[in-house]
Amino acid sequence: MKEARYFYVPDADVANELPEDEAQHALKVLRLAVGDEIFLIDGKGCFYRAQVTFTSNKHCIYEIQESLPQQQGWTGKIHLAIAPTKMMERMEWMAEKATEVGFDELSFLNCQFSERRKLRADRIEKIVVSAVKQSRKAWKPIVNDLIDFNAFVNQPRPGRKFIAHCYDEIERVDLFNRLYDHQRDEPITILVGPEGDFSIEEVRLAEKYGYISISLGNSRLRTETAGLAAVMMAHLAQRK
Repeated sequence: MKEARYFYVPDADVANELPEDEAQHALKVLRLAVGDEIFLIDGKGCFYRAQVTFTSNKHCIYEIQESLPQQQGWTGKIHLAIAPTKMMERMEWMAEKATEVGFDELSFLNCQFSERRKLRADRIEKIVVSAVKQSRKAWKPIVNDLIDFNAFVNQPRPGRKFIAHCYDEIERVDLFNRLYDHQRDEPITILVGPEGDFSIEEVRLAEKYGYISISLGNSRLRTETAGLAAVMMAHLAQRK
């Protein structure tokens, strides 16, 4: 029995051809041929069982056989906003693993103590898409470009908002306990700072805009570990 092959096709229900990069993988790597069965992921909650009907050097045409709506494994919306690390490999790893766990949106923050002030969101997007296919997630997280911290916290956001930091002089609550003890279908936004932490002025500003100071446990975590831990806690607290 052949292993099921999954492809990311955002408009799978209205299109009939794999995107160029997916077609290249299907034809050059997997050697798919007419009659082969494939599965499409639209990133918005649905899989499609399809059959290859035509192939050429650069094109892979399909016909949908069955729509397979999926049920999301968590409630609400989980949004992680994080300052990118100096070594982008660590941030790419975090984006991949958080996608495997399951969350909804990823933003990048330019903070006072940030060591990286530029990034390629398109590269993160490709890593997220690959993780969606590998872990067979029906929902693809939205990946946003880098944004200034002040501009981000100033934007109105629904649901509960949290900022993780290590300042002992500012009272913090445990994130998981706070999430688990409250209504579980609200959107959640969690801020994680750079390797030097948020500045205390940034924490105060976030609190001014309704963000609650939180702890992610007793251990001092690297930025990418903190981001993944925050997603996992939110996912567990919000799971159905």
